[in-house]
Amino acid sequence: MMKLCSIASSSSGNCIYVGTDRTHILVDTGISCKRVKSGLESIDVDPGSIDAVLITHEHSDHIRGLGVLSRRYNIPIYTTELTWRAALSSGTVGEIDKNLFRKITPDKDFAINELVIHPFRTPHDAADPVCYTFTKNKKKISVATDLGCYNSYIAEKLKRSNVLFIEANHDIEMLKNGSYPFYLKKRILSDTGHLSNEVSGRLLSELLHDNLQYVILGHLSKENNRPDVADQTVRSYLELSGCISDSNLKLIVSEKESISPLIII
Repeated sequence: MMKLCSIASSSSGNCIYVGTDRTHILVDTGISCKRVKSGLESIDVDPGSIDAVLITHEHSDHIRGLGVLSRRYNIPIYTTELTWRAALSSGTVGEIDKNLFRKITPDKDFAINELVIHPFRTPHDAADPVCYTFTKNKKKISVATDLGCYNSYIAEKLKRSNVLFIEANHDIEMLKNGSYPFYLKKRILSDTGHLSNEVSGRLLSELLHDNLQYVILGHLSKENNRPDVADQTVRSYLELSGCISDSNLKLIVSEKESISPLIII
């Protein structure tokens, strides 16, 4: 059995739980330690039982709570060397015990108890960003956000997922017509920015297969997206592929300020 829950996922803070009955992992801690604790307890996970925090990159909406959480619960932190250095120098996390750092290498598997984890590189404007897949007994969960674009390398990493948590950050027209300054719009729309609903839908249509059970759309922008818009846009791409209506696939949008349902496969 494998489990996934989005404790928080938006442009203001991200924290994803992935686990089994005996292994408990967080992907990013971009919210307060208090919110992490509350979210975990709502799905009956003791914060003190967390085996690892996996960091994707050093932007504050992914590491804001890392310092307090690691100091309080003494949790090992897995990330690349460059991301670790960038996080420490960001001014966001404060002092962290260097003995908690576990260096990972993109494209090289590592294990935490019975979970095999595969980090892979992503196109984003950070020091050395990665995303992660998790496998156990031929079941696979993938978490992929903060992608400026995708290519065959990324698509291959995400193939054969049973659960796919993927970014649908913005609606292109809402972003273009919104209040963000031009430089920020340009950054978000760039190949090292964020995936739009449309691009997320195209990627998902390439990843559909009979054993894909859940797709969770996450990292929605507060100003430049809405859950109904993300759902409708992505669903339209999946329907055009001719697969979603005839499958058992469930499409879920992770709400910006609330915890997602606990998914169990």
